Amino acid sequence: MSKVLPTPAKRILPSKEATLFKELLTLYETRQLKKGLKTSDQILKKFPEHGETICMKGLILTHMGKREEGIDLVKKGVRLDLTSHICWHVFGLIQKGEKNYEEALKSYTQALRFDKENLNILRDAAQLQTQLRLFEPLVETWYTLLRIRPTLRQHWIALAVAHHLNGNLADARKTLEHYQRTLKNVPDYDIEHSETLLYHIHLLEEMGEFSEALSLLDVNAKSRAIVDRTAIMETRGKSFRAYQRFADHAWRVLIEHNPDCYDYYRGYLSNQGISLDTPSTDALSILRQFSSQLPKAAAPRRLALNIASRDDFRELVKPYLLAGLTKGVPSLFVDIKALYADDSKRQIVEEIVEAARADFSPDSTSPSSSASASADVEPTTYLWTLYFLAQHHSYLGRPKQALEAIELALNHTPTLPELHTAKARTLKRAGDPFGAARCVDEARLLDGQDRFLNTKCGKYLLRAGLVDEASAIFGLFTKKDAASPGTDLEDMQSLLYLIEEGDAHHRNGKPNLALKKYLAVQKIFNEVEDDQYDFHGYNLRKFTLNIYMKLVKWEDRLRSHPAYVHAALAASRIYVAVHDDPSIIIAASSSTQLTDAEKKAKKKAKKAAQKVQEEAKKGPAPSANEDKGLEVTPPKDDDPEGIKLISVADPLERAAKLLQPLESLAAENIDAWIAVYDVAVRRKKLLQAVKALNRARALQAEHPELHVRLVHFRQTIQALPQSPPAPIGPVVSQALTQLLPEELALETYNGQYLQRHSSVPRAVLAAAQVAKALGAPIQEIEEITFGTLRDDCVLDIPLGLNVVKFLTSIKSERLDEYKAACDARFEFSTVFKPTADLEVLKKRAQVGEEAKADDNTTL
Repeated sequence: MSKVLPTPAKRILPSKEATLFKELLTLYETRQLKKGLKTSDQILKKFPEHGETICMKGLILTHMGKREEGIDLVKKGVRLDLTSHICWHVFGLIQKGEKNYEEALKSYTQALRFDKENLNILRDAAQLQTQLRLFEPLVETWYTLLRIRPTLRQHWIALAVAHHLNGNLADARKTLEHYQRTLKNVPDYDIEHSETLLYHIHLLEEMGEFSEALSLLDVNAKSRAIVDRTAIMETRGKSFRAYQRFADHAWRVLIEHNPDCYDYYRGYLSNQGISLDTPSTDALSILRQFSSQLPKAAAPRRLALNIASRDDFRELVKPYLLAGLTKGVPSLFVDIKALYADDSKRQIVEEIVEAARADFSPDSTSPSSSASASADVEPTTYLWTLYFLAQHHSYLGRPKQALEAIELALNHTPTLPELHTAKARTLKRAGDPFGAARCVDEARLLDGQDRFLNTKCGKYLLRAGLVDEASAIFGLFTKKDAASPGTDLEDMQSLLYLIEEGDAHHRNGKPNLALKKYLAVQKIFNEVEDDQYDFHGYNLRKFTLNIYMKLVKWEDRLRSHPAYVHAALAASRIYVAVHDDPSIIIAASSSTQLTDAEKKAKKKAKKAAQKVQEEAKKGPAPSANEDKGLEVTPPKDDDPEGIKLISVADPLERAAKLLQPLESLAAENIDAWIAVYDVAVRRKKLLQAVKALNRARALQAEHPELHVRLVHFRQTIQALPQSPPAPIGPVVSQALTQLLPEELALETYNGQYLQRHSSVPRAVLAAAQVAKALGAPIQEIEEITFGTLRDDCVLDIPLGLNVVKFLTSIKSERLDEYKAACDARFEFSTVFKPTADLEVLKKRAQVGEEAKADDNTTL
């Protein structure tokens, strides 16, 4: 037996104070914080160095909003009694509240040294181990809890889940089987027992034991121990793989249960060895049978379009399109645009809808067979046909035809918001963000209560660089007592808003404000990761095991979300730019200086905000037992302009931290590896830089950005005062030789690359950037850059803007010439116009009376 340590004399309290200490613990657990504070002070009057009481007082103070004072007291209490499990437990709670999970777990481990069987500490430690993905010690912790309380169902289930997370599926299965043998008198329709059985069945499926899973499912389905009937049918379909006839029946039952679920059709066909990813006559025949048996179901008819060949496709898509146009389905184009990957299918769709347009037109005198099915065609059918064609032409980069169709539709029905949003989307793609914003605002005004239209208007205003106007639109639906609409949207974790406003600030030349928004995205993902902590205990208590396993897997790939990838890459580029050119910080600081008018407006807004806060304070007084520490009040923003964020002393270290998750979670994203290289090479992490270049080359060897980085890496190595020491030096030299042969001159290498990709605009721009890095004359650089205007170069608007940015950076005298050429090439674009004209267009895009007053302004 382990030796029990004697209780230190300074921890022992007299009877009266010991009773008060027990009462203190109860008051904290019931959140009676003020009473708890008074009780702790009573004890400390007589025993001012009682460590456990000092720790409890500190814990209460942290919950009352006095965090710094409380933390200091807790640390003092731990120092006074290093062998108290209560002190270490409280210290762990404090560290956990600060999201310092590693240190909190160390504190719990210390607490368990002095109280090995404390259930509360063991459960808290288990949650921390799960949060930190320490699955081996997690198994040991739950085994200890099970040994202490073997009659508690939660401990059996938690141990099984711990084995499962640790990859020991056989041990998880044994634990569940032992658990089920201990059950007695389980009531009917017990949800918790039902979830446990389904978890057991899914575990057997994961192990490949389909026959056993099926047997367990059938037994418990017949006895109605499993309550979720849909889950029974889905599991039966998956587990019947060895018995195709039974599986077909199971999937058919599911399809009849929900005939518009794509996954059920995929499951049915997959069971027969048929894939929906490749054309198949067998699959098409089966889907046609389902279409005839389930005439109201759209899913089989839509799936058939994916796998139909040319002739079959024409036969199937025609009734599908005409039905959608006749019913007036606004999302019809969004539904079928994925088929445009096949040029022949795209052409067939265009032919059918153009024919329908001619037939449905009010001016039509000889309707063809497409309209003959309905003698009296609804007037709206022609409208929705025009709407479809407008989206069709816009998607294919034909703004002229798209706008013609939209104008016809607007003449027909000018009050349909979808037409204005379609026109906005067309103008956006054509390079007119200001006109697009104006069109969406017109749509918004048709239905001022529609949040979607207001959100879309705000988004388009941000795309046009009108941040203040967008904020005013967002403010129509955000909290009125919030510091600003942006603050409320950030509190609501609106990733769309943060990304779009960050991009808008970046385009407007305000990297400090852009960085602030991008880092707010990172903060949201940190919060989502922290939020899972509570679910580790909650899901085990509620026995929602199947969804919990999905949650854990999803959290492991949390930062593969496109919003995080975008924000991390954009923020890292800003940090790299600041490292390369610190004058960006000075420019950002000077841009935040306000004019007199702006100062007055800011002062007025501050007074209004103070008035709102004063009115809020007049509300009901908080209860004496309210736990203010559980809902931490948002800290005051002491860096509203983002100057402190962009002025950090270690921009590269921060960029590396942002990009670190992408190395595993976005390994197929070449832009991520380019960004990793940019940071690593500047941090003198040459091996990491080589790894990034190799990974990028494996993904796309001829990528333009990789071409620029290869030349940059060769120049970086050559510029080193001495070769890197072994073992790094030889590895880097060998890798560089494989990436870019040493005997090949950089000028020759760049010329060969340009010759290979002379019709690819991005590659031409990359060659111009390399020429600049190699010190070529500006005339040569300009000549290469203007190669993007060749007839065989398919230049798009975003790349054209990148070229303009590059020409601006080298102070080219031919900048206006290039912009004029782009303006002529892109008929409906406005982004290449002179600065004075752009200011006029911005005013036109502004919402409100001021914009209307400028309506007659000419360029």
